[in-house]
Amino acid sequence: MSMLSEFKDFAVKGNMVDMAVGIIIGVAFGKIVSSLVNDVIMPPLGLAIGGVDFSNLAITLQQASGEIAAVTINYGTFIQTIFDFLIVAAAIFVAVKMINRMKRKEEEQPAAPAEPSEEVQLLRQIRDALNKGSSE
Repeated sequence: MSMLSEFKDFAVKGNMVDMAVGIIIGVAFGKIVSSLVNDVIMPPLGLAIGGVDFSNLAITLQQASGEIAAVTINYGTFIQTIFDFLIVAAAIFVAVKMINRMKRKEEEQPAAPAEPSEEVQLLRQIRDALNKGSSE
């Protein structure tokens, strides 16, 4: 099997397509969460603790001089990223919990009895014919 045909088989499998869709939706969801944290959650939180803008919180290690930029540790941005992570983790937790609940419901439903095999059906016909012949 050539490398190209192996790649084609790999790339068109259903799981690959599902994974690609999941990644695209995940990226879009990440943008929504970032906006939620930066534009909705952090401003009131900053206001509640004294009008602090988290994006500007930083420790300056070296002041800017001339064309050299200042060296800072931007811990405010780090705090916002932690909030992003916590919201994404909570959303994924809820989604996985709902999926697991649906799977359990499917497993709990009794399965329809399977059709007997052809051999069993033939044996039943023979049995019924023998019973019918002996009762006459």
